[in-house]
Amino acid sequence: MNTSPESYLPILIQLGFSIGFVVLALFLSQLLGPKKKTKKKNDVFECGIESQGDARFPVSVKYFLSAILFVLFDVEVIFFYPYAVNFKEMGWEGFAAVLTFVGFFLAGFIYVWKKGALEWER
Repeated sequence: MNTSPESYLPILIQLGFSIGFVVLALFLSQLLGPKKKTKKKNDVFECGIESQGDARFPVSVKYFLSAILFVLFDVEVIFFYPYAVNFKEMGWEGFAAVLTFVGFFLAGFIYVWKKGALEWER
């Protein structure tokens, strides 16, 4: 395994090109883009239908909390894939690491449950 600093050069070059492209694209769009702002340009356009009322209405925090919790516990499943692929090579040490990982998430789930974050009718 080669871990010398030279082995990271291609990654650094790619990172430099990526950041350079983003900065260049943002700069050119600012430089070459239209500058004149009119009421018609800033008006909301959606399917050619005139907008009615205000689109900003109060949404329960429970909705956002449920969405965040779903993403959190859904991402947990992604971390099981490497273990499922390499469980024989990881042995008991890997099994203990996965149990620790599940334990942390289970503790978080129990905490959220006890706090009532999963109850909608309150």
